[in-house]
Amino acid sequence: MNCKTISSIGIVAILLLPALYLPPTHVFAQKQVPSISAAFTGDFLIGAAINDTQAKEKDAVAKKIIPYHFNTLTPENVMKCENIHPTWAGYNFQQADDYVAYAKKHNMFIVGHTLIWHSQLSPFVRNISNADSLRLFMQQHISTVAGKYAGTVQGWDVVNEALNEDGSLRPSIFLRLLGEDYLTDAFKLAAAAAPNTELYYNDYNNEQPKKREGCLKLIKKLQANGARIDGVGIQGHWHTGRVPFKDIEESIEAYAALGLKVMITELDLEVLPRNFNGADVNQRMTASDPALNPYVNGIPDSVLQQQARDYEQLFRIFLKHKDKIARVTFWGVHDGQSWLNGWPVPGRTNYPLIFDRKGNPKPAFTTILALKNQP
Repeated sequence: MNCKTISSIGIVAILLLPALYLPPTHVFAQKQVPSISAAFTGDFLIGAAINDTQAKEKDAVAKKIIPYHFNTLTPENVMKCENIHPTWAGYNFQQADDYVAYAKKHNMFIVGHTLIWHSQLSPFVRNISNADSLRLFMQQHISTVAGKYAGTVQGWDVVNEALNEDGSLRPSIFLRLLGEDYLTDAFKLAAAAAPNTELYYNDYNNEQPKKREGCLKLIKKLQANGARIDGVGIQGHWHTGRVPFKDIEESIEAYAALGLKVMITELDLEVLPRNFNGADVNQRMTASDPALNPYVNGIPDSVLQQQARDYEQLFRIFLKHKDKIARVTFWGVHDGQSWLNGWPVPGRTNYPLIFDRKGNPKPAFTTILALKNQP
């Protein structure tokens, strides 16, 4: 076989490959594209979860995107217990202070995340074995952290992910030692520490019927017990091609019927293979199969177009219920930052957000914005 034949075969092979999305080689000047938060002014806030590097303005890509495209921020990790309260008597507020200062600098609606969560607890909390000590921890932690940022943080995820998939209460250390009243206590403590701050319950898969019923029951009990709860977060960790649109819309209506603000709090649409739904950080998959990481060198345009259609349909629902929805927050600024690059399989190349690794808008960004140009 001569070189000419080899060359011809190579060209044909290239033409037969699926179209791949390859990121441009530069970052757009953001003002060349409309601001997504400005486009939805009057509908709901548009936000992102940011990390410490971004709060310190050391992520060059995010530095261009965040102030222009978002008007509310959530801290990805810096306000979680293991970071902000590492020892019984010791608090480390530096990273949280940096986050708050950055958000204030850019006039953002500031969300705190999260006061009570069974995961990412400091070791001293995990080792508590009696109810009195755990109750004291809750009192001191919430009073100190929520109290410090009272008047600055405008909304707190008070309790995060307290439910199992069947709607029952998760057997966390808080439930085991304190019973289900820990939920009421947490909200009452937060209300006392930060009386002018909105208080939320936040969970994943709480748009699914069984878990939704458990979430509604939890909220009704809080209300019956005299605890103030202002909103519920539907996290929105969904999978491209498998978004439960009907369940999402029914859940928005059900939560709003209880007099609560509804928020989509951690939105991303995964494109990689996974054998379970949800966002339990303790679940893992082994990385031995290369098929679990198929898009290392680029992603087929067909997948991005499906993702764009899914995002478009989601935002159609959000706009339909804009009287009920206060905020839509993406869980990350750009694909390179997304937690889904490391979970549930470490080292993968994922593409779940609306900005790529270079900071350029993806097809999903375009389809979302196009909704605002329709009659």
